[in-house]
Amino acid sequence: MKIKADLHTHTISSGHAYSTLMEIVKAASDKGLEMVAITDHGPAMPGGPHPYHFGNMRVVPREMFGVEVLRGVECNIIDEQGNVDLIKRFRKHLDIVIGGFHTDCFNGGDLAYNTEVAINAMEKGSFDIMVHPGNPDFPIDSDKIVMAAKENNILIEINNSSLKNDGSRKGSFDNCYSIAKAIVKHDWKVSLGSDSHIFADVGVFSKALKLISDAGIKEEQIINTDVNKVKEFLAHKNRSRYTQVTPEV
Repeated sequence: MKIKADLHTHTISSGHAYSTLMEIVKAASDKGLEMVAITDHGPAMPGGPHPYHFGNMRVVPREMFGVEVLRGVECNIIDEQGNVDLIKRFRKHLDIVIGGFHTDCFNGGDLAYNTEVAINAMEKGSFDIMVHPGNPDFPIDSDKIVMAAKENNILIEINNSSLKNDGSRKGSFDNCYSIAKAIVKHDWKVSLGSDSHIFADVGVFSKALKLISDAGIKEEQIINTDVNKVKEFLAHKNRSRYTQVTPEV
């Protein structure tokens, strides 16, 4: 199975990543990817960029080194209503918005509470893809999350970084596997993200691919295998770059 798009990467703009935008895209090109999303952390993350950073992403070329570049953000859920840290005025002009829980931005609670907050965020349309939902710091009900995601046309990410031995969310495997099984059960779709914070990790999905294969997820359920599937999904999310509206250059 060939993965053509990495929809979760970070540059030095996130404050705790180590490669430039150009280095990230060049790495994507070197690894044979056709699309990469630049999704630096939202402004609530310590060290994260100012909202104007995302407003000015219009200057980022749409293609570099033969790779289609998506201008994006990884938003942080910041309250129990499911609001995120980048207001809609900035989010609506981006090509892709991913989002989820981070301990520096939201305290969270028990399984029922976290599940309710995540569903609130999905129902608000706060993001297009819910990222690293297997984070053990924020336990969730896998079935309820996947059902809500399907109802609201939100993709669920299986995050490769969460599964690495030296990853930032140790103890995620069982939760990620439970989520993957729920995706199979409810016949929904998955996005794979490297969550790279350095160029060397761009396009690295080995741990995530093994997990979803073991869980029984089929290739047609994985959005990253075809950039046209990504574009079709983003068009359904009314991202202007992929609708009939002429995008702002």
